[in-house]
Amino acid sequence: MKHNISEAFKGTESKEITQVKDFLGEIEKHFAKNDKIEMTSLLTSLISMKYKGQENVREYIMEMFHVALRLKALKIELFEELPVFMVLVSLPAQFNQFKISYNSQKEKWTLNKLISHCVQEEERLKHDKSKSAHLANAPKDKGTKRKYHNEVIKGPAQKKQ
Repeated sequence: MKHNISEAFKGTESKEITQVKDFLGEIEKHFAKNDKIEMTSLLTSLISMKYKGQENVREYIMEMFHVALRLKALKIELFEELPVFMVLVSLPAQFNQFKISYNSQKEKWTLNKLISHCVQEEERLKHDKSKSAHLANAPKDKGTKRKYHNEVIKGPAQKKQ
């Protein structure tokens, strides 16, 4: 059985209803979100975000754009390219060539284009990193390693009499 508020107060005086409305209005004021606090928090978050390389670059960019959209919903107008620049500024030093490449172009990127290029760059960096790790682990002088290995197995060479 559903009752609405007016049915719950049937038979009461209108003065009591007015007092209840005022009381509920005061409660709402205390629990209403403070836009200034939320704006400050979102701006701080946007400015301090840094891509550390552990997470997926696509998800990182989407998170940054989500914060920018929440600011826009609070009537904070950001110029259209600001989130793209914020992403580029927050990328680590490994992306420096990528940043230079973007800055040398006349074209301005959209969210989708930024994500596409960043994901490609992330893959390239991972590939280069795994390549250099493989080279670092490869033995430099196989003959020396084999000679040392044989000495360990056989023991020190016996002196000739």
